[in-house]
Amino acid sequence: MRIIYLDIDSLRPDHMGCYGYHRNTTPNIDAIAAQGVRFNDCYCASSPCVPSRGSFISGRFGIHHGALTHWGPGGEFQYPEGDGHSKEIPFFTRYLREAGMKTVTFSTFGDRHHAWWYFAGWNEVHTHSLKEGNENADEVNASVIPWLRQHGKEDNYFLHIQYWDPHTFYTYPIEYMEQWKDSPAKAFPDEAAIAAQQEHSFPRSAPFLHWGDKYPATMPGQIANRSDFKHAVDGYDGGISYMDKHVGELLETLRELGIEDEVCFIISADHGESMGEQGIYLEHASATEAVHHLPLIIKAPGMENKGTAIDGFVYNVDVIATIAEMAGLKVPSGWDGQSFLPALRGEHWQGRDYLVMDHALYVCQRAVRDERWYFIRTYHPGLYLHFDEVTLYDMIADPNQTTNVADRHPEIVKEMDHRLSQWQHEQARKPGYKVDPMQKVIETGPWKYLSANDWVRRLNQKGWKEAAEKLRSTYSREAVQPAYDG
Repeated sequence: MRIIYLDIDSLRPDHMGCYGYHRNTTPNIDAIAAQGVRFNDCYCASSPCVPSRGSFISGRFGIHHGALTHWGPGGEFQYPEGDGHSKEIPFFTRYLREAGMKTVTFSTFGDRHHAWWYFAGWNEVHTHSLKEGNENADEVNASVIPWLRQHGKEDNYFLHIQYWDPHTFYTYPIEYMEQWKDSPAKAFPDEAAIAAQQEHSFPRSAPFLHWGDKYPATMPGQIANRSDFKHAVDGYDGGISYMDKHVGELLETLRELGIEDEVCFIISADHGESMGEQGIYLEHASATEAVHHLPLIIKAPGMENKGTAIDGFVYNVDVIATIAEMAGLKVPSGWDGQSFLPALRGEHWQGRDYLVMDHALYVCQRAVRDERWYFIRTYHPGLYLHFDEVTLYDMIADPNQTTNVADRHPEIVKEMDHRLSQWQHEQARKPGYKVDPMQKVIETGPWKYLSANDWVRRLNQKGWKEAAEKLRSTYSREAVQPAYDG
């Protein structure tokens, strides 16, 4: 069995043609989807990059693999202590390799995030540059295409290819952005919403789109109006289009080798990207729908239900479990994923009733998602003070998540909170459970790329004195310590 897994950073499904997008951003991926199945309700259990790929390599939720943030407390990848490797919770790559599959990755992820555990179990690791994820798709293919020409006809391999192009900063040729100049951007957010967002003062907000003062022409300096928003969307879609062009190169190479119809393609992402939701742009900074909703396309030889869309909630760890079963392996008892192989066969299958997801890099949040409701509990807002402690969105009436209706539906809040609490108890009862890494991040704060002091200085530099004082007072010792009565 030949499996090619396309791991595309920061890719939103609703910016892909096969998911109904009005721009022709992904013609090559769309062609793959037409010969396979498309899942509408796939989500990463933990975001962003390190937590999600920790789940990819381990088959476990972030609460178990431990890397719930990018480094420091709460970012330590956990594996059974002692020498040797666990049979109950094996590394995904090692598990496939032990079964006789050749496992190969073309990715600089481990180098970018110092995630050395990512390199476990592969037969071959190709980092192909020292740019730490800042390479473009052409640089990735410069290594991948020669490998395919040399090894593509071999049998029984799992080839993982990571593309970064939809992730900021966008460094592809400018014409890939300019192709959208006459194509309108989607309706949300409208001018009124953008005008209201001018009061925001957190990173990647409309007035503070950048952490510094340097940015490429593929990105606007701020989001002051719909024109700026279109610029941002054009830049993002340009990255997607450039990536897809190079997916086309892969397909052409497989055609030359005569094996295009013999390859199983799996296409997904580590996380999505905010595009104005919660006032955040071009970032993956929360446990929200925009960040956690993933594309998932699977095309396998002999599929009878090709070209169909499948509804039903699945996690990214379920994808890992399914790949194992496709390879003829049992899903290990220590993994958190559940195989959905029956869905690929066109058999009766039902997804999970609801999902629990978390984020601990920029904020500390856990979310519960079911068919209608999206519930978020914020334990630490970091620099994003606009997040309420408890948030509830009606995803049917408000798919863009603009209005917190928690106060209108206390019974729903109670039910979702119960689901979250029940999930936490279930995880704590699993063998090998140590400590919830979320607690470590809450204790030390989600300060990785920016601290509160860093942002206070930037706000002061830009003349936002009131916002700077609010942030300073929120996190000053005087603000959190009780007064001494003597």
